[in-house]
Amino acid sequence: MKTFDPQAMYSDWMSQLVNQKIWQDWMLPSSPLNQMQMPSGDMLKELGTLIEPATMTRLQSEYMQELGQLWQDFSVSKLPDLKDRRFAAPDWHNHAMHSYSAASYLLNARFLMALAEAVQAPAKTKQKIGFAVQQMIDAMSPANFLVTNPEAQSKLIESKGESLAKGISQMLADMQKGRISQTDESAFEVGKNVATSAGTVVFENKLFQLIQYQPATKTVHQRPLLMVPPCINKFYILDLQPENSVVHYAVEQGHTVFLVSWANPDESMADVTWDDYIEDGAIKAISVVQEISKQDKINAFGFCVGGTIISTALSVLADRGEDPAASLTLLTTLLDFSQTGVLDVFVDEMQVKMREQTIGQRGLLPGRDLASTFSALRANDLVWNYVQSNYLKGEAPPPFDLLYWNADSTNLPGPMFCWYLRNTYLENKLKQAGALTVAGSKVDLGKIDAPCFVYGSREDHIVPWQAAYASTSLLNPRHKSRNRFLLGASGHIAGVVNPPAKKKRSYWTNTQTGLDADKWFAGATEHPGSWWPEWADFLKEHGGKMVKAPAKPGSPDFPAIEVAPGRYVKVRAD
Repeated sequence: MKTFDPQAMYSDWMSQLVNQKIWQDWMLPSSPLNQMQMPSGDMLKELGTLIEPATMTRLQSEYMQELGQLWQDFSVSKLPDLKDRRFAAPDWHNHAMHSYSAASYLLNARFLMALAEAVQAPAKTKQKIGFAVQQMIDAMSPANFLVTNPEAQSKLIESKGESLAKGISQMLADMQKGRISQTDESAFEVGKNVATSAGTVVFENKLFQLIQYQPATKTVHQRPLLMVPPCINKFYILDLQPENSVVHYAVEQGHTVFLVSWANPDESMADVTWDDYIEDGAIKAISVVQEISKQDKINAFGFCVGGTIISTALSVLADRGEDPAASLTLLTTLLDFSQTGVLDVFVDEMQVKMREQTIGQRGLLPGRDLASTFSALRANDLVWNYVQSNYLKGEAPPPFDLLYWNADSTNLPGPMFCWYLRNTYLENKLKQAGALTVAGSKVDLGKIDAPCFVYGSREDHIVPWQAAYASTSLLNPRHKSRNRFLLGASGHIAGVVNPPAKKKRSYWTNTQTGLDADKWFAGATEHPGSWWPEWADFLKEHGGKMVKAPAKPGSPDFPAIEVAPGRYVKVRAD
């Protein structure tokens, strides 16, 4: 077997995502079928040196058999069975050459992925190779090119060229924005038809604004609910529109809801650290909520990175002898970074060092960089699908509130991002009691004294549900019966934003949280519909007695600043 440098090879492969000329000999299905041949090229040769010879021979033999069968079917006009949804439209099945073009692409794609899976390499290197290969395969689909996309060609003819003209216009507009449009962004306005829950900004500093929402009931639970959303996106994923708003739902359940609206960093925040986000962000928000509500105990809530932030803050406070949380809710949150899904391909010593050298002391990570990374994780759905519809077919993307939010990205301060990247994703120190010092205090998640509701999404590609479940081993280690884990269907966002009225999807419960993840799921019970009512019951249990709803927001020390959603959320990164 060849001795090789895994990182150097991976870097070389990723660079070829831009220059894909070597794939055109075999992957581009616009070539006549009788010119099809075994995949070739420098990358394929290098990959072959990392595979056992017997395995390589077997895969080549299987490939040639399938290729021969495809050619034989073509010679007798037997159309291939295209089960890939990218080729579901009738145009792919009504034209023999396009049908065989798609079939040859799928055959070559299967062969290349089989080679990637057969590589003899460390697990992380193998994962990176597979990711790079999958990115190339997705990019080279015949559906992505006008010359090989019969749907786009039909539309071009039917519209007498208008579809292509519109597609080019939309592509040029997107180039100006620096991103692909996934929705009709003109259909939404923050504060007008998204982020519309009635409320008031009652505190602000350079890091965040604190919103207090208007009560919807005459009486409310004594203990308020503080929601900490991720700082890598805008908060209104939790308040899209009334019918799918987590905020609106919580207010309707009789909770006084406070929410952190993070600032969208500019150069004035280029030196902000992770310690700042904990001390001047989450801990300050807790303090203000306590003072306004006149309650020592509050219900704490964190979503994604917001969950990591609020958990760290509560651990810091525990080290200082304070226990402000009556309960803790964590949605799709990582505390143990042992399993980080496909995001792991972007994190290694070399890449982290590169970020530290460029923005580790001062600088910004542009929101568009984060957005591009997350889109790459689901390239067919979030990139190539829109290339085909927006540019090749000239179709305008329909309005969709969730995708509008997805495009409203935020920057991150370089020092904060680099600390987070190294100490969590790379070195996984957050789960180690005492391994980190944050805001002058030792971090020990096991010292957080609060019952915990932990949620994971079964198809989550950002926070694998098993990784979310791992939090139950870190929280309340001596009293795990205080932890509750619930698994929802769908992905990172759609699984969370699943209101009861929609009667969609399902969720799984199992009161035994001391098991490993697979055993937990094996013993879990599936329930139809939304998991939100289960969470509402948990909050009710820890919300305290019912009291008269506050007559007005804030307090004498924290007067109203402006109406929700406030100024900070309206600052765009682009």
